[in-house]
Amino acid sequence: MENPLTDLTGQPLVTGTSSEPALSKESAVHAPRDWQAFAKGKLDSLTKPLGSLGRLEEIAARIVSIRELESPGCANKAVYVFAADHGVTEEGVSAYPKAVTQQMVRNFLANGAAINVFARCAGAEVIVVDVGVDADIDSHPNLVNKKIRRGTRNMAMGPAMTESEASAAVAVGRTLAQQARLLNRDLIAVGEMGIGNTTAAAATAAALSGKPVVDVTGSGTGVSPEALIHKRQVIERALSVNGLDKNPSPHDVLQKVGGLEIAAMTGTLLEAQEQRVPVVIDGFISTSAAALAYAIEPKVKNILFAGHLSEEPGHRVLLDYIGLEPILNLGMRLGEGTGAVLSMMVIEAAIRMLNEMATFSSAGVSGGPL
Repeated sequence: MENPLTDLTGQPLVTGTSSEPALSKESAVHAPRDWQAFAKGKLDSLTKPLGSLGRLEEIAARIVSIRELESPGCANKAVYVFAADHGVTEEGVSAYPKAVTQQMVRNFLANGAAINVFARCAGAEVIVVDVGVDADIDSHPNLVNKKIRRGTRNMAMGPAMTESEASAAVAVGRTLAQQARLLNRDLIAVGEMGIGNTTAAAATAAALSGKPVVDVTGSGTGVSPEALIHKRQVIERALSVNGLDKNPSPHDVLQKVGGLEIAAMTGTLLEAQEQRVPVVIDGFISTSAAALAYAIEPKVKNILFAGHLSEEPGHRVLLDYIGLEPILNLGMRLGEGTGAVLSMMVIEAAIRMLNEMATFSSAGVSGGPL
């Protein structure tokens, strides 16, 4: 049987278009080159004291290394919002009913959500990907309908997905990353929507990190202190029922306590690493997908940017597990890709600084690097 996390569908998914050619001349195969050294040399030649732009310089150098371009672009951006429902909501782990998932998907498509506002600011296209919403969503130019099933099963009673369902969700994500490359996306972000998915993310965080459930589980949508205790108990039960309490494989973790949207994001990140597409991850849920992808293929870390630090306690645990430092820390915990898209503007500033600042030589400024 094929590994459920590497299977591909090869079916076209993306609804967006690009005004640029699918693959520019700069994208051609290069001879081996130390792109990090090239980026540092270019950054050090700009009209500023060495290293004075701090992490912006690190971000710019990483983009150069990922894309293997001397002057990478930043105009062609997209955020993929993966949506699915969760059977564990039967346990009363969320402050909101399951119906909110489908309602928010329609809000995304009507351009009425926070992610839509922030994406307009960042110049990023919003693409909604339905891999498991428990409703029929009308067709829309910005909707990718690849529903695998109407939500996961209740992970507190057994596996959330079968191997074939997990495989199908991962394949959806992989194909999106392939098409992002073909559309010559400069930068993509991943976000999500799914009532109950902080429960899945917390279970994933506990299983991968070995941390106690209490250390990785927060209030999610804002449950009461009593409901938070119950939520932690549900997660403990899910880990025990599914045999994930002792060094489980990432494949088992994803299938048994993950979500369809988490699986699809995992696939996107795995394939983005192969396609050399830089990806900004959002908060707790998308970082749980990043942690799964990292556990499967550590090289995934090389193309990831952590958009922000969520208020969810498990988010810092997962960022530390991967070894990522967030770009922003604004006390957010909304999801949708909001933190990732806000940080896209910081990344764009870093890229434009690299491409547009004058050098000491070109500006006739004294005091360049020795």
